[in-house]
Amino acid sequence: MRLLGLHHVTAIAADPKRNVTFYTQVLGLRLVKKTVNFDDPGTYHLYYGGYGATPGTLLTFFLWGNLPRGRAGSGMTGAVAYAVPAAALDFWRARLRAHGLAVTEAPRLGESAIGFADPDGLPLEIVGSAESDPREAPPHPEVPAAQGIRGFHSVTLLAGTGEQTAWILTQAMGYRLLAQDGARMRYAPEAGGPGTLVDLLIDPQQPRGRSGIGTVHHVAFRTPDDADQRQALAELTASGIGVSPIMDRSYFHSIYYREPNGVLFEIATDGPGFTVDEPLDRLGGSLRLPPWHERNRTAIEAVLPPLA
Repeated sequence: MRLLGLHHVTAIAADPKRNVTFYTQVLGLRLVKKTVNFDDPGTYHLYYGGYGATPGTLLTFFLWGNLPRGRAGSGMTGAVAYAVPAAALDFWRARLRAHGLAVTEAPRLGESAIGFADPDGLPLEIVGSAESDPREAPPHPEVPAAQGIRGFHSVTLLAGTGEQTAWILTQAMGYRLLAQDGARMRYAPEAGGPGTLVDLLIDPQQPRGRSGIGTVHHVAFRTPDDADQRQALAELTASGIGVSPIMDRSYFHSIYYREPNGVLFEIATDGPGFTVDEPLDRLGGSLRLPPWHERNRTAIEAVLPPLA
């Protein structure tokens, strides 16, 4: 199986306008795609990332305001961590506090990091990384390029016991154990690089998580193309793991499966990419619908609330 790291992370939020305001104005990310949940087209699916909407920078949201608030716990993804240059952490401490956010120190495995939450309670982190990172921060009038968010650093999976999750990461998905600090184990694909890390945090006393607003819905891993995805599907199936058929998500193709503790994983192709239906300089500028929903555009637009 050929996995290159993280592709995107999808979480659940309540209020679309508040979501856009926080991620574009406070964190300085670019809204790179405004579309709908393909399986629930009366609700938004919003994508935030770097200027070019490259895999490894994309945090996306299902806007399901009718759900109860969730709770991160065993069998779920905990914090989603972004990478910035190590010297930029002071900038982010000051900026987040200036916006009224509670900021905690969250160092681990030799790296400094800060923790905070978005308006729905989703746990986020910013890690000051010394790793060379060619990803460019999106332009923003209040966030200098030297301090901007480059993309993902890692995600943290929460588990009561970690043996089965470790098995699927290393034996089925080709990740390797990179480092360990107490109950935290860090995994990376063979090639490594920015936006590839998965941390597994073991706590037998941790209660089971509950999906809902403010939690991660699934974690998607990158594979280069359709041929590699078919290979991944075949290998997972041969390992006895239940996997969905390949699904067309317009901007990538996807398969889904759950790791043994319950976290929903996706393997997504790098292509065809986010410029298939709007040019790079206008990404996120208008509501984009897949062809099978286009005929219902008027009805869909009528139920979607306006965004900032």
